[in-house]
Amino acid sequence: MSGTNSPEAVKKLLENMQSDLRALSLECKKKFPPVKEAAESGIIKVKTIAARNTEILAALKENSSEVVQPFLMGCGTKEPKITQLCLAAIQRLMSHEVVSETAAGNIINMLWQLMENSLEELKLLQTVLVLLTTNTVVHDEALSKAIVLCFRLHFTKDNITNNTAAATVRQVVTVVFERMVAEDERHRDIIEQPVLVQGNSNRRCVSTLKPCAKDAYMLFQDLCQLVNADAPYWLVGMTEMTRTFGLELLESVLNDFPQVFLQHQEFSFLLKERVCPLVIKLFSPNIKFRQGSSSSSSPAPVEKPYFPICMRLLRVVSVLIKQFYSLLVTECEIFLSLLVKFLDADKPQWLRAVAVESIHRLCVQPQLLRSFCQSYDMKQHSTKVFRDIVNALGSFIQSLFLVPPTGNPATTNQAGNNNSGGPVSTPANSGMLGIGGGVTLLPAFEYRGTWIPILTITVQGSAKATYLEMLDKVEPPTIPEGYAMSVAFHCLLDLVRGITSMIEGELGEVETECQTTTEAASSPTQSSERQESQSTSDQMDKEIVSRAVWEEMVNACWCGLLAALSLLLDASTDEAATENILKAELTMAALCGRLGLVTSRDAFITAICKGSLPPHYALTVLNTTTAATLSNKSYSIQGQSVMMISPSSESHQQVVAVGQPLAVQPQGTVMLTSKNIQCMRTLLNLAHCHGAVLGTSWQLVLATLQHLVWILGLKPSSGGALKPGRAVEGPSTVLTTAVMTDLPVISNILSRLFESSQYLDDVSLHHLINALCSLSLEAMDMAYGNNKEPSLFAVAKLLETGLVNMHRIEILWRPLTGHLLEKVCQHPNSRMREWGAEALTSLIKAGLTFSHDPPLSQNQRLQLLLLNPLKEMSSINHPDIRLKQLECVLQILQSQGDSLGPGWPLVLGVMGAIRNDQGESLIRTAFQCLQLVVTDFLPTMPCTCLQIVVDVAGSFGLHNQELNISLTSIGLLWNISDYFFQRGETIEKELNKEEAAQQKQAEEKGVVLNRPFHPAPPFDCLWLCLYAKLGELCVDPRPAVRKSAGQTLFSTIGAHGTLLQHSTWHTVIWKVLFHLLDRVRESSTTADKEKIESGGGNILIHHSRDTAEKQWAETWVLTLAGVARIFNTRRYLLQPLGDFSRAWDVLLDHIQSAALSKNNEVSLAALKSFQEILQIVSPVRDSDKPETPPAVNVPVPVLLGSISGPGLSRPFVRTDSIGEKLGRYNSSEPPIVTDELEDLNLWWAAWNTWYRIGSESTKPPVTFDKLTFIPSQPFLTALTQIFPALYQHIKAGFSMGDLQKLGVTLHSAVSVPISSDASPFILPSYTEAVLTSLQEAVLTALDVLQKAICVGPENMQIMYPAIFDQLLAFVEFSCKPPQYGQLETKHIANAKYNQIQLFAPAEWVALNYVPFAERSLEVVVDLYQKTACHKAVVNEKVLQNIIKTLRVPLSLKYSCPSESTWKLAVSSLLKVLSIGLPVARQHASSGKFDSMWPELANTFEDFLFTKSIPPDNLSIQEFQRNESIDVEVVQLISTEILPYANFIPKEFVGQIMTMLNKGSIHSQSSSFTEAEIDIRLREEFSKMCFETLLQFSFSNKVTTPQEGYISRMALSVLLKRSQDVLHRYIEDERLSGKCPLPRQQVTEIIFVLKAVSTLIDSLKKTQPENVDGNTWAQVIALYPTLVECITCSSAEVCSALKEALVPFKDFMQPPASKVQNGES
Repeated sequence: MSGTNSPEAVKKLLENMQSDLRALSLECKKKFPPVKEAAESGIIKVKTIAARNTEILAALKENSSEVVQPFLMGCGTKEPKITQLCLAAIQRLMSHEVVSETAAGNIINMLWQLMENSLEELKLLQTVLVLLTTNTVVHDEALSKAIVLCFRLHFTKDNITNNTAAATVRQVVTVVFERMVAEDERHRDIIEQPVLVQGNSNRRCVSTLKPCAKDAYMLFQDLCQLVNADAPYWLVGMTEMTRTFGLELLESVLNDFPQVFLQHQEFSFLLKERVCPLVIKLFSPNIKFRQGSSSSSSPAPVEKPYFPICMRLLRVVSVLIKQFYSLLVTECEIFLSLLVKFLDADKPQWLRAVAVESIHRLCVQPQLLRSFCQSYDMKQHSTKVFRDIVNALGSFIQSLFLVPPTGNPATTNQAGNNNSGGPVSTPANSGMLGIGGGVTLLPAFEYRGTWIPILTITVQGSAKATYLEMLDKVEPPTIPEGYAMSVAFHCLLDLVRGITSMIEGELGEVETECQTTTEAASSPTQSSERQESQSTSDQMDKEIVSRAVWEEMVNACWCGLLAALSLLLDASTDEAATENILKAELTMAALCGRLGLVTSRDAFITAICKGSLPPHYALTVLNTTTAATLSNKSYSIQGQSVMMISPSSESHQQVVAVGQPLAVQPQGTVMLTSKNIQCMRTLLNLAHCHGAVLGTSWQLVLATLQHLVWILGLKPSSGGALKPGRAVEGPSTVLTTAVMTDLPVISNILSRLFESSQYLDDVSLHHLINALCSLSLEAMDMAYGNNKEPSLFAVAKLLETGLVNMHRIEILWRPLTGHLLEKVCQHPNSRMREWGAEALTSLIKAGLTFSHDPPLSQNQRLQLLLLNPLKEMSSINHPDIRLKQLECVLQILQSQGDSLGPGWPLVLGVMGAIRNDQGESLIRTAFQCLQLVVTDFLPTMPCTCLQIVVDVAGSFGLHNQELNISLTSIGLLWNISDYFFQRGETIEKELNKEEAAQQKQAEEKGVVLNRPFHPAPPFDCLWLCLYAKLGELCVDPRPAVRKSAGQTLFSTIGAHGTLLQHSTWHTVIWKVLFHLLDRVRESSTTADKEKIESGGGNILIHHSRDTAEKQWAETWVLTLAGVARIFNTRRYLLQPLGDFSRAWDVLLDHIQSAALSKNNEVSLAALKSFQEILQIVSPVRDSDKPETPPAVNVPVPVLLGSISGPGLSRPFVRTDSIGEKLGRYNSSEPPIVTDELEDLNLWWAAWNTWYRIGSESTKPPVTFDKLTFIPSQPFLTALTQIFPALYQHIKAGFSMGDLQKLGVTLHSAVSVPISSDASPFILPSYTEAVLTSLQEAVLTALDVLQKAICVGPENMQIMYPAIFDQLLAFVEFSCKPPQYGQLETKHIANAKYNQIQLFAPAEWVALNYVPFAERSLEVVVDLYQKTACHKAVVNEKVLQNIIKTLRVPLSLKYSCPSESTWKLAVSSLLKVLSIGLPVARQHASSGKFDSMWPELANTFEDFLFTKSIPPDNLSIQEFQRNESIDVEVVQLISTEILPYANFIPKEFVGQIMTMLNKGSIHSQSSSFTEAEIDIRLREEFSKMCFETLLQFSFSNKVTTPQEGYISRMALSVLLKRSQDVLHRYIEDERLSGKCPLPRQQVTEIIFVLKAVSTLIDSLKKTQPENVDGNTWAQVIALYPTLVECITCSSAEVCSALKEALVPFKDFMQPPASKVQNGES
């Protein structure tokens, strides 16, 4: 006001007033003098006021009635010019507020008159306005009059006036209420007790109101009356009024001055009692009206809805709801229900449009919606208003897509007002055009042929209405196509946006409050339930209430929202719209999730999921959310029919990808549109941002993603991330470039999605894992029974989730690995399995390398937890899984090997779990791991695991897939043993410590500690386990493994055995070595004799190994030798053990059974081992022990007998230092020396074994066939060679019985034949007289024996005869080879040894026994020479036996197998007799030799007059040599026998004489050639016989007449025979004439002639007195006969005759006198 109060302004006002008055007086000078006068007096009045008062304005106001009077009179003139001037002046006064109440009343009355006269209407309105707005002087009646004036002007015919008046009314109404507000403002500080309005029954009860308030009240009340078409109470003078205007005024008041109604009961009362009923009444035509219903059905015609009123009513309702909801709860319920009804399809289009706009206004006010929900939906028996609104929107949207049957929805839009505009083009047409043209650029919705464009109508979040603002329209407007849809669409979006932001904001507040109070109370739990403090419980109540509201809001709206949004999503063809819909669905899903409303959350997620998948694909996957039903569903996608069923989904969507559906049966392809991809991204977004609230719906999300990933052809790569890959089968995935660029992004988001799982809380994480697991189960079910590429999505993502949550791996490890192990890794589909294993092993590796807190080394439980699945994989039989498992182990070893610690048993267990049947590559990989362990990690692992290493290495040895692995594993065992040896002390300490701990635990639990080889100390047990493992390998089916294992076992025991405790050796011997021997023996004896063709591949097998039996033989050999060696080298350890003799017996038993096995190699080797243990160096005795233990570092070579068998030609020497008696033996217990007796027992046990072997092995079998086993020569040789050594130990007790056993054995051994195919190697060629080594050995044995007897005591010498018997038996072999049972042997000379028949059944060949017999004979002779005089030799008739034996070869003579035999026999006989005869003569009287003489005579007889014929090819020289042998025999007779005839039995002498006689006239042999005849007649021999005979006959020493008689008789017989022969010859010669005589006769005659000459010579040599006269007469009587022969024609005969005749010259003497003769 300062502007109007300033002195300048006042001065100007005064001037203006004066000028106005002057002007008025001028105008009225002529026509209206009273006015002129009034004006002039007014000027004076003004001047006086100005002069008198300092406060000019106040004075003016006081006198305003007078001041104004002239102007009022001026107006009364009704002259336009004057009136205008006056009104202007009055306005000036008003504007300076110098008008009093009375003046004002006067002015209004004046204005009323003008109005009634229709003068200056606009000026009037202006004046009223100025009057009412500048001050508050106008009240009550005046005010009402002013207002009515305006109203009346509003209804004039003039348009301008009308409009101006309407505006003025609006302003005036506003002013009235503004005054009231100002009045309240002034009185606000004065607090007054509100007077209770009694019953509010009287409408006019306004006495309590202040003046301005009263005016406002009256005005508002009358407005209601007017709209209701009732008479006003206060606005007296109203002539007409429209409802539309009244409603607009009501709306503006309600809208602009809500506080008035809220603060004053009177006004509230008006609202409830007047406004609401009015509104409801006015709505009735709209409610009752049904579009298209015929009026005939209802009795009274229905009033049609009227757009202007209806629209204004809706505006009022909007305001009422917005501003006075709290006052009008019930009324609002009705309004809202009405609003909902207006959306019905049978209402006019315009009505529906404005209703949607009204609803939109509500939707942008979430707090209001919240109130609805609280007031209605949450109350019992109340309409569910909020739910209805949302559902109505949904139905509304749906109804827009359902084209009414008329086919042209636009024609019914106008609700009867058809004149208001032509029909709008049908949506169908416009849609079709769009499709036809192929270019629909307009964003739109399209569903089942209905095409609805999307109009941009409003900024999001504000409800700017179009049709609610059309206040000037009387006719319903034409609603553009798509408008209602667009508004409804925005309603939905705003509704969602509002609700979610409101609830989430409140939730956030609650949560922060929660946290702050919780922290204040310093409680460990996050949940506020545990808090006792008051503040918390209040807050709790508040939260519970809020939460109930939130949940109710969501529950009320989600169904409708979802239905509408899903429909829109399906119909949307615009990316932005789709994005908005998806965003709304996502927001709702997240909100439901946060509130824990599972059903609704899942429903929204399902919607997004369905949108992501191709049409009709989604239906099966998402409607059956349970895995169980999945397995029997077939995902049928009926190719093209998809298009027909739901064209909406295809027509406006660009297809961006074509792929394979993830289904059990292979189908055609499915198509993905850009909208699908958009949905997919939303889904990813949802999972990424709201994973924590997804809970069980992870399953939906992941299932959908899995299918999408499959269709897009993304395949998992390492670490579980999905990369674009190619589908494996079927028409491959086709992707547009648009989607190709998207794929890496999608793939990336997918990975990020699972990476973000690290931020989820534990519960959510479990939901995620469970969902992945069940998804994986579904994928597995689908992959059953076909080899299609499976979906690996779930497995890959399980892996990814596990990897990013490594920091809390414990909480998800079991479900994660459990699923992978039990389900995925065991799946029949290899690709599935492979990924399961990949995932599992990656997780394990990652878990071990992750830096946990605390680190794994301090968290053994976690480490074992991580490694456990690796072990569990061993129970799966699929080789590919096991390969992955082993590769994982290998990598763990390489990276983590040093820090495995307690995990070692698990890791080793994995290697050990590989079974034989699991394929080469598996075994190879596992073995690689083991090699790594043995080479690098033995020192780092706990010693308790070493035994497991041994077991595992052993188990690889037993695998038969790959020989090299088995062999290498044996090498590893050797390395392990070396490691034990080197680290022995540390290992022992650690094991003992561990053992003590376990013992303690066991005692506490009250159980017995159970481990293998208890009670040996733990370190020894480790060794024993190693030995036991090697022992098992020694009986492996494969020879190479057995060999290697055997060598290793014996080497380790040899090299490291000294580390064992003394007592442990007992276990080694009995549990390891003998156990092994038993098993080998058993296997060898039962081994297959079938020939093995080839050794796998193309390896040729040597014939000595071509049957299993032969291969086992090698093993047996090796084992036996090894054990024997240990017995030999470790005897000083073993003997003190206590049951050494039992062990010795067992060992001997093994040697025996091996020696008796039907395999030459084994039997021979057994003997070697026998030799080895017999050549034991006996331990040093205490007495002669030097100061230092003798054997330290002195290797004692132990010669295993240089037996040369096939393939065993080199002597087998092993040096094994006995000095390995390490510290523990040196210091504590010196080797205990056992007494002699026990030693002796051992030797005798050995002798018995030797005898059993000998007798059993050489006993001839009963029957023979080609498979009969006959011991080999080397074996027999070795056996025999053992005896001398053995004998040295037992000679003291060696008895006659033992000697007999020995004899039998040796005899049998020598008798054994050899097979013809072996003979060339053993036998010399027939001509060489060489002994076989066996024969040598036999003789050696006897030699040893004989020498022992020689030096032995007297009682031993009785064994001589037995030895002679044995030797003589051998001598007989020269002519009569021994029989071996019933076996037919060929003599060696005719055994066919022929290369071609190499593999024919062997023929058995008797050996060439001649050299052996001859050597035996030489031994006999030697021995006899030494022992001839021994009593036993004499008594046992050894000489007779010798002669008897020699008689055989001598009698055979030329028939002997070998010529040398009889020659040797002769010479031996001569030697023996030269020694023996004197002994015989010595003992002549005792008669001990009586039986010898006839034997001797027969022998001579058989030899000298043999029946055998000399061979034809005998040379003359040979014959002469042989003859000289005969001569030697005769000489022996003449020197050694005949001279001692008186000591010799007479019969014998007689036999000798007869024999000599026979020899002297020996007939010639009949087969001589002419040339040889003279030689072949054994002249020398005959001569010798003659001479001996004669010498003997004519000797002086004839003691008995008998002897002389014998010789005389012999001579006469001789001579007589000669005479006969000669006579016969002469006769024949004469008769034959010229013909030569037969050869024999000539020979005979020659012989006779020679005999005659010999006889004469003999007679001459003899003492004359010894020759009988008669004999001479007989000789001389031959002479004439000889002379007669002279005529013969044969030259030979002649020469012989000449020789015969010559000696007769000695008879040519003159005859002596008779006396002389008589005397003589």
